[in-house]
Order: sequence, then C-alpha cells, then structure tokens
Amino acid sequence: MSVLFVEYPKCSTCQKAKKWLEAQGIDYEARHIKEQRPTAQELTEWHEKSGLDIKRFFNTSGLLYKEMHLKDRLPEMTLQEKYELLASDGMLVKRPILVTEDAVLTGFKEADWDKAIANYGKKG
Repeated sequence: MSVLFVEYPKCSTCQKAKKWLEAQGIDYEARHIKEQRPTAQELTEWHEKSGLDIKRFFNTSGLLYKEMHLKDRLPEMTLQEKYELLASDGMLVKRPILVTEDAVLTGFKEADWDKAIANYGKKG
C-alpha cells in the first residue's frame, strides 16, 4: 500500500516532509506538482476526503496567489471555480500534499502526518 506525495522539489517544507517519510520507511509515489498538476477532479476528491476548508488547498504565501489578488477574489468564486483555478497552475496549490487511502493532508505537520500514515506498512 503506497501513499501519494505531491511536492515541489525545490520547496524546503517538501524536502523536510520527504525526509520524514523516508525516515518512517513509508513507500510513496512522488509527484512533481508543476510537471503533473493535480486535476480539478483530483482536487475535488482530495478536498472532499480531507474535510479541510478549500482555502487550505491554496498556497496563500505564494507569489502567484498574491499577484492574482486571490485573497479578495476567492470569496466571490464557486467551489468548482476554485478547483479549476487550483488545477490551472501547480504553484497555486499548497504543498506538500499527502494522499492516503483514508486521509488527505496539505502542508507538513509531523503529528498529523504521523497519524495519517499509522496504518501504512514500513518498507522492508
């Protein structure tokens, strides 16, 4: 059983999360968020599975988010428009994203990730 790790390799938080996954001995499939952007369909599924507010899927500290004035625009948009926007550019998406059978997490908080991967077998 493998987990999906959606990352931007140059991101220091992603690098830290990747090292953590490896230290836990977790099998994962790494996916470069710019080269293989999440689709609107994937984002819809991940959002629904996560139980998180859709805003947690946006990279609110990113340059593109700020340049597009999304802080002001998002409240006016429908959920579907938000999925389409996120799918349009991987740099708009908060990363890393961890997708397991039971959970979807955005960003890296070790305690949350630890809980999410507790059921996953170690490499070996």
